[in-house]
Amino acid sequence: MGVRESVRQVLSRMEDAADRALRDPAEITLVAVTKTVPVKRIIEAVEAGVTAIGENRVQEAGRKFEELDLPVEKHLVGHLQTNKVRDALGLFDLIQSVDSVRLAREISHRADAAGKTARVLVEVNTSGEGTKNGLPPDEAAAAVEQMAGLPGLRVEGLMTVGAFLPDPEDVRPCFRRLRALRDEIEERVVPGVSMAHLSMGMTNDFEVAVEEGATLVRVGRAIFGERPTD
Repeated sequence: MGVRESVRQVLSRMEDAADRALRDPAEITLVAVTKTVPVKRIIEAVEAGVTAIGENRVQEAGRKFEELDLPVEKHLVGHLQTNKVRDALGLFDLIQSVDSVRLAREISHRADAAGKTARVLVEVNTSGEGTKNGLPPDEAAAAVEQMAGLPGLRVEGLMTVGAFLPDPEDVRPCFRRLRALRDEIEERVVPGVSMAHLSMGMTNDFEVAVEEGATLVRVGRAIFGERPTD
């Protein structure tokens, strides 16, 4: 199956999941994760209806984006090191993976100096797995409040990587935890903070994520197939 047909299938599955949850499919954006994917195939995905792409690494994204002259949002979905913040700000429309107040402060410092406002999501480790990045759920709300007052930074929601389990239903509690945390932060009415986005769900579980309230789903393998790992 080609990239175009794969995009159409994923979008159709997203729409069906939204219908089951009585949600408007227009509220949910497919973020095609393009790690290791050649620019030619990324262009195919955009032409098939993808409006946002996600890259894991700043350096790889920089090389690709020089060739990618298309109207598509660019998201950083992988871990961001503080020494890559300046480059990331020049490349991405949204940084989904802010996993500490320290990183948020560095983004704020760099963005404010450049006269920019960086759009970010706060990454939360809802699975409790030690191999995953993200703030513990019981620390996330306080961290968001600390980030709220930083110049040049706008928190627009939360992101999580669910547990990688064979049955998507077993991942549902991770997504429910993120949604509950979003609701808690909204109730606090933190000035300067928007909880517009929940980024959750990948190839194995994006339909469950949509049912649980995702506004952004990050799908790579279901669009581009298996890719090399490092």
